[in-house]
Amino acid sequence: MPNSTVAVDVVTDYARAVISGDILAGRWVKLACERHLRDLERQGTDGFPYMFRPDLGDRVADFFTYCRHVKGPLAGEPIILDSWQRFILGSVFGWIHKDTELRRFRKAYVQVARGNAKSTMLSGLGLYMLMADGEIGAEVYAAATKAEQARIVFDAARRMAINSPDLLKRLEPGKARIEHVTTGSVFRPLSKDDQKTGDGLAPHLAIIDEYHAHATSEMYDVLTSAMTKRSQPLLFVITTAGFDLSSPCYAEYQYCCRLLEGAVENEEYFAYIAQLDPDDDPKDERVWAKANPLVAATEWGVRSLRADLKEALDDPRKMRNFLTKNMNLWVDQKDDGYLPLEKWRACESELPDLEGAEVYVGVDLSATTDLCSVAFEFPLDGGRYAVLHHSFIPEDRLRERRKVDKVDYDLWIRQGYMTAVPGALIDLDFVAEWIHEKVQREGWRVREVCVDPWRAAQFNRRMEEYGYMIVEVPQTIRYISEPTLHLRGCVLDGKLVHDGDPVLMWAMGNAVTREDANGNIQLAKNRSRDRIDPAVALVTAHARAMHSAVAPVDVSEFIDDDFLDRLWS
Repeated sequence: MPNSTVAVDVVTDYARAVISGDILAGRWVKLACERHLRDLERQGTDGFPYMFRPDLGDRVADFFTYCRHVKGPLAGEPIILDSWQRFILGSVFGWIHKDTELRRFRKAYVQVARGNAKSTMLSGLGLYMLMADGEIGAEVYAAATKAEQARIVFDAARRMAINSPDLLKRLEPGKARIEHVTTGSVFRPLSKDDQKTGDGLAPHLAIIDEYHAHATSEMYDVLTSAMTKRSQPLLFVITTAGFDLSSPCYAEYQYCCRLLEGAVENEEYFAYIAQLDPDDDPKDERVWAKANPLVAATEWGVRSLRADLKEALDDPRKMRNFLTKNMNLWVDQKDDGYLPLEKWRACESELPDLEGAEVYVGVDLSATTDLCSVAFEFPLDGGRYAVLHHSFIPEDRLRERRKVDKVDYDLWIRQGYMTAVPGALIDLDFVAEWIHEKVQREGWRVREVCVDPWRAAQFNRRMEEYGYMIVEVPQTIRYISEPTLHLRGCVLDGKLVHDGDPVLMWAMGNAVTREDANGNIQLAKNRSRDRIDPAVALVTAHARAMHSAVAPVDVSEFIDDDFLDRLWS
């Protein structure tokens, strides 16, 4: 076999063209190309058991030529993959283990802007791994949380099979499944609606399209755990950017960015992220190709982007959609969101030494069957604040809350950010005891325990028995507006520091604002499952902590002795 470090192949040619600037690409694509070229040089070295076989990627590209476009001006024509698509598929299939010759990459994350033929690539990929990858009894799934979303890729593959003569004589494309009888393989849509657990699944290929639309990682986790039954499975996630920075897709995106930067090492994970760079002007047509490797290369595609941009400039409400869907940039979703999550993330840092520090404790008792949250706020010098948080959930309702709220409470409990309270209701005496023990253990000096008086009588009595001063903080909009605004200002100005608590970040991402006729605001939520209890607890603590940094005014210089004599006479 020729030396792959010098062999001419489309994957390496693309990587070199990107690095040289002959092909315009953003930072993350450049890093993906650098990774490929660096790995070519690592072949044959200790600790790197992989080698690159360009012919294996060529085989996939050749298969696509037997597939036919099913819509648009190219309908009926053979599919010829573009260079960036060949780089992706050639990398995924071309890198193999030098001893076992099994594929190196078990996961792939691809993020490109809307309209860049994602469905075409996924459909062809699914059919290839169904019938041409050499796997007997292959199971291929197009997965999504909803059945209609799962059918998008499946239906595109089915139409492709029906309209491609070379495929149709080898496949049986039914409405619910595509079968390759020769190998006993099947391709079908999969959703949470029809598959509650991963029992019985053994995916050779699992496709997750538009992962940004998934509220939880449930399907991702189910498919990942089921892939252990195959020798060289592939989980292929492809998506555009989204609006929800607390979503599992954004977490996956961040992981892939760290992977490409070299901050984390995962030799079995391929990542390709085509988006604008931070300094790029979205209105500059010259940079559009970074997010649109296919659309920006065609005259009709550029016209379409121009039209979308014009609408966004004419109606600013549409700019967010242009940035996410056309420029592939993650943007905080909510128009009425309390604060941008990227600003909250920017406040994450190592906390100062808080032993012996003064603290304001904010408590959101909420309903006894929901979350109960406690926030600890520490005034620092310079008008700054450090915050910590902890929440409680009824143990008997944990399964129900996990299903309804669609979050992994179990993980947060294991990580120590939450506590499951025995029983079906939250025992407020348990919470009071936990706070007291926490404060004593850490050596904090509690200035005040801040509580909404609603349903707080029992809790307040217990905290007073421990010797704490209780201050009532009504959750009325007129009372709570000032601390809500002031806390947001602290975050935006970088005057708040937190430890990256994922539960508190989740609540901050869920929180929106409601405004009255006088311009007062308070926290609210758009959906019943969007818990904001930790954020409310923090605002409650801040209602009192925000005044701690205000030094008392010395009025003695304005008062003469005669005034005091008259006052006391």
